[in-house]
Formats: sequence, structure tokens, C-alpha cells
Amino acid sequence: MSEPRPIRLALPLIDDEELREVEGVLKSGYLTQGPKVAEFEELIAGLVGTRHAFAMTSATTALHLSLVALGIGPGDEVIVPDFTFPATANVVIQQGARPVMTDVDLATFTMDPSDLARRITPRTRAIMPVHAFGLAADMQPIMAVADEHGIPVVEDAACAIGASYRGRQVGGFGALGCFSFHPRKAITTGEGGMVTTDDAVLADRIKLLRSHGATRKDGRFTFEAAGFNYRLSDILAAVGVAQFRKLERIIQTKRELADQYRDLLSGIEGVAAPVEPSWGGHVYQSFVTMLDDRIERDGVIDRMRADGIETTLGTYALHAQPHFQRAFDMRPGERPNSYRAFRQSLTLPLYPGLSEDDLVRITDVLRTAVARPIPAA
Repeated sequence: MSEPRPIRLALPLIDDEELREVEGVLKSGYLTQGPKVAEFEELIAGLVGTRHAFAMTSATTALHLSLVALGIGPGDEVIVPDFTFPATANVVIQQGARPVMTDVDLATFTMDPSDLARRITPRTRAIMPVHAFGLAADMQPIMAVADEHGIPVVEDAACAIGASYRGRQVGGFGALGCFSFHPRKAITTGEGGMVTTDDAVLADRIKLLRSHGATRKDGRFTFEAAGFNYRLSDILAAVGVAQFRKLERIIQTKRELADQYRDLLSGIEGVAAPVEPSWGGHVYQSFVTMLDDRIERDGVIDRMRADGIETTLGTYALHAQPHFQRAFDMRPGERPNSYRAFRQSLTLPLYPGLSEDDLVRITDVLRTAVARPIPAA
């Protein structure tokens, strides 16, 4: 009897559409930022509902350029959720500013608005909520805090293309929104990102800084600022254009798979499925569960890998990572919800290529894996 096939954590949905789009670019000879980038930007701006969208090399460079455009620098503070990929805070540090970490709501893994309100200081220059794993942060109270203090919001929507909050697309609530098109996201360009904004001044600043700080007239550049080379190529944008046509179908399929997962997980003690709160709009970039404290999460990952199923943690508690501990004198557990999520969250495979039989196999293996208690010390 043959071994069951390995199940990956995530796989992008790619077919001949992407090949045809890329072939067209290669045949055109126009490989750098060009008409396909402009087309991709227009599609994303139309989805998000903003007047401007600018393609970038990644969500990290999108976040970084957003802070540069806002004038964030030494002595400033930017509030970020503690439970996030380190890039969210790294871009703050790269500007010489200080990331101030809030705790998160364990039900949604997103910024806790009440903790946000407590961490506002005269040095706070931006608030950067993260739309975690395809679910919008609770933007209504977050924007209320921001508006009360006159602080701009930068939405880290890296995982959330197509996600919405009370029927409105994320990426258009704050001054700026930043998206990722990494292969684990709903749609991909391989590597790539996007900044969205309605602010004409910020749009002009982003456009200038993205390409070496240069303006062009009569075939000649004039350099107005010390900018960056954060441009996306037309080759990658062509992949994004083809992927965008699949976005609605991908999201619908992932939502259906998530519902099936919930039914299958309901009978497994100690495993909590992700929730969809009152504001809705979850697109399930990742399907992140929480395990009871009695369950050794890393052991579960190892056991499932041994059965050919790839899983991983949710993401990282920044305050528990060595760099942030050294730089900001933090100790593990100072953000208790984030720390618990870091230790006990488990991401299960989720992508359109999975079948119902695959989900049954994944949850059967999970049921066996979590039944083993934490080994005695």
C-alpha cells in the first residue's frame, strides 16, 4: 500500500493564465515597471476603494515607505500589535523610531483597542494595526482612538487582500494600507506588495520615493529626494493580474473549506477553530487554531509532520524574540495574550487544492497528535 501524499501548508493556485500573461510581457520587451504594473495597481485600487495604489517589491517595503512618507523618525513611537511577523516592527526600527507593542484579543489575534488606548503618548506618531491571518482588526474603536488624538493609521493588511470590515474592504480605513503578494497569500506575484491611499499628498510622496526620489520630464530625471528602488517588475505584475481574476473564487473556496474544518474540529477536545466576529469578512489567508495549554504545540507540529502534514505556529510574539528583548528590555509574558498565542497557536493547511478527504485526514491526524499530554519535565 502506498504512503499517503504529503499535504503542504499552502499552495498558490497557478495555471496557464499566469503563463500567458508572463509570456506577453516577455515578448513585449518591457520588463521593468510598466503597463502591467499600472493595470495591477488599478485592479487593487478598485477592489480596496482608494484613489491610489502603488505596487512595491514586498509588503515590508510598502510598510517602510509608508512610514517614510509620514515622516516617522528618531524619537517617534509607532504602536503595533505584539502578535505579528517581525517585519511590522522592523520597519519602525529602520526609521529610528520605537515600536510600542500592544497585546491582542485572543479570539481574533488582532490589536486590542483598549490596550491601544493605554499606550498612546505624546511621542505616538502612527498606529499600525495588523489584519491577522485574513481577518480585519476591529477598526471602529481603533480609528476612534486615532481620530481622538489626530494620529495617522497605517493598515498592515499583508495577509488580508479581499478581507472586509462591516462590509468595507480593508486597506482604505487608514491613511495608508499595505498588502503582500507572497506565495502564502490569497493571490501571489511571487514576491510583491502594494500601498493604497486616498491622500493625494501621501500618494505623491510614495510615487516619488518608490523610484529613487526622481521625477522625469523630457526624458531626463530630476532627483528631488533620497528615495528607494522599491518598484515591482511587469513580469511579477503580470502574474498578479492573472491571479486577481481568481481572487473571488479563491476566497469563496477557502471560506467553504474553513466551514468544513470547523465541523470536523468540533469533536476534537482542546482545539479551538478561528472565529469570525461580528464585523465578518474573514478571508482565511491562514487557518489558525488555538490549542489548550495542556497540549504541547511544537510536539503536535512534529507528529503531524511525521504523518506527511505540514503545519506551523500562528506567528510571533515580538516581545519574546531576542532582538526585541535586548532592544526594549522586555521579558516573555509581558503581553500575556500574545505570548499564549505564540506558544499555543497552530496553523493547519488551507488552500483551494485541498479536498474534503484531505481535511478529514488532517483532522484525524490532529486528533491523535493532541491526545498526547505534555511530557513530564
